Amino acid sequence: MIERLGLAALRRLDPERAHALALTALNAGLGPKGGPLTSPRLACEVAGLKLPNPIGLAAGFDKNATALAPLSRTAFGFLEVGAATPRPQPGNPRPRLFRLTEDRAAINRFGFNNDGAEAIATRLAKRPKGAVIGLNLGANKDSADRAADFAQVLKTCGAHVDFATVNVSSPNTERLRDLQGPQALTALLAGVLAARDALPRRIPILLKIAPDLTEAELADIARAAAPVDAIIATNTTLDRAGLTSPHRDEAGGLSGQPLFEKSTRVLARLSTLTDKPLIGVGGIGTPAQAYAKIRAGASAVQLYTALVYEGPSLAARLATGLDRLLARDGFANVAEAVGTDRDRWL
Repeated sequence: MIERLGLAALRRLDPERAHALALTALNAGLGPKGGPLTSPRLACEVAGLKLPNPIGLAAGFDKNATALAPLSRTAFGFLEVGAATPRPQPGNPRPRLFRLTEDRAAINRFGFNNDGAEAIATRLAKRPKGAVIGLNLGANKDSADRAADFAQVLKTCGAHVDFATVNVSSPNTERLRDLQGPQALTALLAGVLAARDALPRRIPILLKIAPDLTEAELADIARAAAPVDAIIATNTTLDRAGLTSPHRDEAGGLSGQPLFEKSTRVLARLSTLTDKPLIGVGGIGTPAQAYAKIRAGASAVQLYTALVYEGPSLAARLATGLDRLLARDGFANVAEAVGTDRDRWL
């Protein structure tokens, strides 16, 4: 009841202000406190990461790593913060976040607004013990060498995280998606991997891709991603098909329910092109949707936009519901279900 009332109040505010207040509420102790949910069916290992469950928080919710402690007490099996850039930057002008309530979606054009890698590293150094925490790596908008920015952020923050994600798929930094091209991506990943190898301990490197890719582009990325440990499919989309909200024509990346089918099809197709573990993102709001991503080829999943409509207790409902679905279908562990319904999405 308290969560429903809080969500109703937040939805009366400007979306970006509401998001800031949600983080404040979490830090004030108003969020879930049970910790990650787990069971023999939910516990899994993805890219060397031992997860209590495969339900993760996507990057963007806690951009600046300011709510690590309360988020670690939620039911999520792992957290991803950021994106972080080498230098602080304000991002794009406001307004830059829009609720599409009729579509259970959101459009953002934040533009990697964040406090910068050094400030974020300081917070990550004080992270709660036991949680699995990763960092989304970004590039400054005015950088002369954006590829080098990703490696720089990893050098600054890498000692304090369990994994790092190369984000070349945000549509909100001009020409960033150009780095998904095979030659540019190969060079960029080489720099990031060299930075990873210089860290005190080896951490997995993940690559986050866009959903708006042709078959040929997806195949190129799968080849270029051979050195990474896992791939996140997908980021937000530029597609606006089927939307009904008054905000449907706002510029930026679309996330939420309308992205579910498109991102799941990309995920399934990608699973035929690589043997890397995949993390499914895009439109997850129910246990059935999390389960569908897994059966389409994902070893774990992430969500963010559904929290706007359902609140932080959603993570526990997803984990509990997923456990029941796995039990219903006779799977002893989530890993047994990965890819078992992939052909449906091809």
